[in-house]
Amino acid sequence: MSKYVLITGASAGIGHEIAKEFAAKKFNLILVARREERLSVISKDLAKKYNIEATYIVADLSDPSSPQMIYNKTHALGLNVEILVNNAGYSINKKFHSTDELEEDNFLRVLGISVIHLTKLYLKDMLSKNSGRIMNVSSLAAFAPPATGWGAMYGPIKTFINRFGDTININYNSRGITATNVCPGFTVTEFHTASGMQDAMDKVPAIMKHDSKYVAKGAVKATLKGKQVWVPGLLNKTLAFICNVFPSSLVIKLSSRLAGGRYE
Repeated sequence: MSKYVLITGASAGIGHEIAKEFAAKKFNLILVARREERLSVISKDLAKKYNIEATYIVADLSDPSSPQMIYNKTHALGLNVEILVNNAGYSINKKFHSTDELEEDNFLRVLGISVIHLTKLYLKDMLSKNSGRIMNVSSLAAFAPPATGWGAMYGPIKTFINRFGDTININYNSRGITATNVCPGFTVTEFHTASGMQDAMDKVPAIMKHDSKYVAKGAVKATLKGKQVWVPGLLNKTLAFICNVFPSSLVIKLSSRLAGGRYE
């Protein structure tokens, strides 16, 4: 049975670049996203360029039935998922009081509940083989105080994802399974435009921004090595450290100077 990497949110941004990195290392791919046309083009391109097997599954992770559907399809096709990449995500460009219940429910499901569900499903298969890798694409926001402006729930959910990855590690490392929390800072992708936050992203100094290819390359390397946490770049590592040891009031002042909009 061929071994595959399953990547959610694979049609653009960091997810697309992660797919390229794994393909270059000769891993077969299962790409998951909502946009079938893009998935079809990307999977065919990567299969041809790197001489691998690549398929795709169209799914909207805000639908509660999607994780089970994805799992059922991979099993029906006999695809052995060796590495699970939980990457799908977005942000809501509204203050918390302006969002309705459905918006928050969908947001929590895509960024949080679907991660739990997919991990639970594929973890059982990994346990049967005493081997497996899980990558959770989290965020530097997981370490920072919650934002007062846009995306008030984004940081808290990413903090949860980090703790969830820690839980997988402490319970299953002895069985040959590792979870890597990838925590990028500001990364140049379609994410901010799609979430209606490009203006805020434009305010961020260039020194704080990373290319999605750089983030993907480091993320894949860290996952294959079984690292528990990976933060790209010395500046981001320093900021993560500051967030962990300094008072929130000081972190907020520093963040407001470096990335105006998050705490305004």
